[in-house]
Amino acid sequence: MIDLLTKYFPELTAQQRDRFVRMGPLYADWNERVNLVSRKDIEHLYERHILHALGIATVVRFRKGTRIVDVGTGGGLPLIPLAVLFPDCVLHGIDGIGKKIAAVQGIIQGLGLTNCTAEQVRSTEHRQRYDVIVSRAVTTLPEFIRDTKHLVAQGAGRLYALKGGDLADELLPVRQRYRVHELSRVFEEEFFATKKVVEVEL
Repeated sequence: MIDLLTKYFPELTAQQRDRFVRMGPLYADWNERVNLVSRKDIEHLYERHILHALGIATVVRFRKGTRIVDVGTGGGLPLIPLAVLFPDCVLHGIDGIGKKIAAVQGIIQGLGLTNCTAEQVRSTEHRQRYDVIVSRAVTTLPEFIRDTKHLVAQGAGRLYALKGGDLADELLPVRQRYRVHELSRVFEEEFFATKKVVEVEL
């Protein structure tokens, strides 16, 4: 499965490869206790979850020291794969569901990540400031932006949201400048045919 990642990210270091290899069994183990990803989807973890999370890295390469928050991190995606790929950045995942945060913390610890943390808190109640917001957005973008824009400095922040399907209607009310990046232009697997990264200037 690591071959799928090195196909698109051949520059991975030995430590990064090792962490990605260990990520699969850790997710499988925690998924038995907490529903992090769909039970039928766990066998497709590397393609549909880990590589999908890394889709953000095909759009932007974060500079050293970038502070990144994953809002609604759920099972730690895209948080944990991005933390492995960008060891010089500081990442924090937030979610309202305590069981999932406990599992994410367990996976972070199991991988020995020191640049990544997770916390049970709703985005509307979180008061830290970051440079970048990432998400596998579960709500519509206008709603998501409204609930999270206080997490970045106005006029200086960016949002990278992993989305799928036809976004025309969802993007109509978005007032901020945005760009839609088609992941099918980078990843040739069929799963990515309708997958996108929406980049929004906040």
